[in-house]
Amino acid sequence: MTSPYAQQGFRVGFDWGPVGATAVPGSLVAVVDVLSFTTAVTVAVDRGIDVYPYHWRDETAVAYAEQLGATLAVGRSQEGVTLSPASIRQAQDIKRLVLPSPNGSTISQLLSDSGSTVMAVSLRNRSAAAGWAASKLTDDPSLTVVAIAAGERWPDGSLRPAVEDLWGAGGFLAALADHGVGPLSPEAWAAAAAYSAVAHQLPELLHDCAGGRELTQYGFPQDVAVAAEVDGSAVVPVLQGGAFKAVD
Repeated sequence: MTSPYAQQGFRVGFDWGPVGATAVPGSLVAVVDVLSFTTAVTVAVDRGIDVYPYHWRDETAVAYAEQLGATLAVGRSQEGVTLSPASIRQAQDIKRLVLPSPNGSTISQLLSDSGSTVMAVSLRNRSAAAGWAASKLTDDPSLTVVAIAAGERWPDGSLRPAVEDLWGAGGFLAALADHGVGPLSPEAWAAAAAYSAVAHQLPELLHDCAGGRELTQYGFPQDVAVAAEVDGSAVVPVLQGGAFKAVD
């Protein structure tokens, strides 16, 4: 029996976190982690940097980066390249970046062996990603697309739905609908409607939401500003050979 959570029968779906990514399969999967993994990926790929997602920043991450001859992103409080999109924008002479994060990066790694084509989507590239996905779906009517909002974690490890990821996923889904892609599942329609309701108030609401306030409180308001560059990037980073790289 088909799972009632799989959103079967709809060409466009939406769900949350790693469990949702497993529950709602798609030929194309847009991973959305606005503050800050997928925003950081778009900034890096804009600069010609290949981004290798990794779930944790630990000794295995160090070994992985060394094996690739890549730079390993350090913690936000340290000097150098970090998960902060602003730090990536300032980086020099980097071609490969191992970018750990417990949410967007972890979900991307989870999906890497699923057979799905995995895209990194944020507010910065939501229209570009939707245009690319729409062309793929037009060429092959059998394909489906799912947006996965990464969300955050409460101290007990449970999922904290993050409204910025809802908006990022919804922005992508609304753009897909504008391309005539459908039908959208009820969950996908709800996410698209959430974006449409606030599109005229971004970036102000991004700064005022919990995630934006958290980063500002920690001293990284510039990262919220970068994340709020709606449609500021034309890149579509797709996971290929373990790394997010731009596709044509």
